[in-house]
Amino acid sequence: MSRKSILAFNKSLVRLLPSSSHPIPIWTVLLSGPSTFRVHESHSHRKCYSQNHSSKFNYSSEHENASGESWNKSGIFGAFTGLTLAAYVAWRKSEQNGVHAATVRMESEEIKKDLPTYKSSEVAVHYNPETKIWVTFKRGVYDVTEFVEKHPGGSRIMMAAGASLEPFWELYPVHQRPDVFQILAKYRIGNLSEEDVLEQQQPAEDHFKNEPKRHPVLKQRSLKPFNGETPPSILAEQFYTPNDVFYVRNHLPVPQVDVKSYCLEIEGISIKSSSLRLDDVKKFPKVTIAATIQCGGNRRSDMSKAKPSAGLAWSGGAIGNAKWTGASLKDILKKAGFDPKKYPHPEKVHVQFEGLDSDQSGECYGASIPLTYFLDENFEPVLAYEMNDKSIPIDHGFPLRVILPGIVGARSVKWLSRIIISNQESQSLWQQRDYKVFSPSVTMESVDFNSAPAIMDTPVTSYICSHEDGQVVAQGNIKMQGYAFSGGGRGIVRVEISKNRGNTWEVATIKHKAPSAARNWAWVMWEAEVAVNKQDKEIWVKAVDTGYNQQPEDFKNVWNYRGLVSTAYHKITLNVK
Repeated sequence: MSRKSILAFNKSLVRLLPSSSHPIPIWTVLLSGPSTFRVHESHSHRKCYSQNHSSKFNYSSEHENASGESWNKSGIFGAFTGLTLAAYVAWRKSEQNGVHAATVRMESEEIKKDLPTYKSSEVAVHYNPETKIWVTFKRGVYDVTEFVEKHPGGSRIMMAAGASLEPFWELYPVHQRPDVFQILAKYRIGNLSEEDVLEQQQPAEDHFKNEPKRHPVLKQRSLKPFNGETPPSILAEQFYTPNDVFYVRNHLPVPQVDVKSYCLEIEGISIKSSSLRLDDVKKFPKVTIAATIQCGGNRRSDMSKAKPSAGLAWSGGAIGNAKWTGASLKDILKKAGFDPKKYPHPEKVHVQFEGLDSDQSGECYGASIPLTYFLDENFEPVLAYEMNDKSIPIDHGFPLRVILPGIVGARSVKWLSRIIISNQESQSLWQQRDYKVFSPSVTMESVDFNSAPAIMDTPVTSYICSHEDGQVVAQGNIKMQGYAFSGGGRGIVRVEISKNRGNTWEVATIKHKAPSAARNWAWVMWEAEVAVNKQDKEIWVKAVDTGYNQQPEDFKNVWNYRGLVSTAYHKITLNVK
């Protein structure tokens, strides 16, 4: 990319990126190592959809340059990942030392009288290692050349070389933490002129301003993008989680979709390219499945008690069960000429999904699953336009969401816009550099993302919903309730409760489960009468699935730095009076 292009791109980001003061812990997973993401390639084929969104971009051919080739560049998702990586350890140290974010941040807001003052125009000429790599933040000017050279993710800082960090840190507020400010302070070389400081303080457009209203009962885990979980006590009340309180997992601003112009593009190897409007999808035979969707980070807060992990602090409510109604994905693909049996090496073929949610560079949310799933006659993927007998809500993918039952929720792409049959898996950040599980010995600094496959089927888990850790209860019999679930279509054989740290177990009663089927895509609801006293007050729960897989007893040996697939026994200690 030319110097002129870099400077123009950074100036456009200052105008476009939203403002937010709310942390998004998930961005601590924007991981190390260089990686290039497709920005416009995947959107240039969209023929019949124009997004009505507050941001200043669309999906037209205007994304292509004069030579007709799509412009490839590193996605904004990766901007400043090196800082985030190095910050992870520093953050823990800063917490131990009692460092306060406000105290550390003050450094960047102060004028350092012993340092020279620079104008933005002077900073702008330092955009590569030859000229030094300078960036600005608040009133500070920083030379991060050494940082870029030392850290594998540092090359991403080139996205803001010669310009301000603030547009990136407003979109990903997780950087606004004491650990990051401490690291940045080491590289300060000067002050930014007051004139330029005032210019950079102009309010930026908020791309989250058109978000839908959410039920106040949802426990907010981040605001921009919004992420909220269902209070576990509500989960235990009904087999089907009500739409309004179903957990919300968003990675990007919610797109504004005009149903009249919406269409789904289908293309790829050995199939006929086609475009379907929502009415076309509804002409296919209507199917309904009961399926549980679970975030890969559900129960992360439990795992973090054993050792801190990076990501949203979900408790046990980032999961929900619903009736999903729509067209069979197999029927849709068959109409386009798709036959999974005709591919000589199905293990090398993938079905990719792209959503309409995207960042300001045009990078959309994407995921994929191996073609081998479609060789299973009992696999029941659905293109859902209804959720619990109602039109699917905006937060859950209106007008169309792919539901891939038994598979981690990250693959069930919302606001579905494109399906591609490809000889490679999705190159999306969330397929390549997130939602993967590594050894407990692997850290953010040492991770090799190519060493582990993307999460697909989720392990067996269970949770106590009726009572919280530390809850006050009266001595005697109490009724405990919760859920148990296993991915891959495996059902639950039994749920077991212990009140003496596993010395003896009682089998809980399974009260609600889906009707018998070849595969079990839904959770079960369980309950048990448990006698508690001041000695028997620590309650453990575990589940056994139809593959006779059981949960691990604790998180020590299954811990991973991202806090994914947190499936150890759920343990609570009651305060018995």
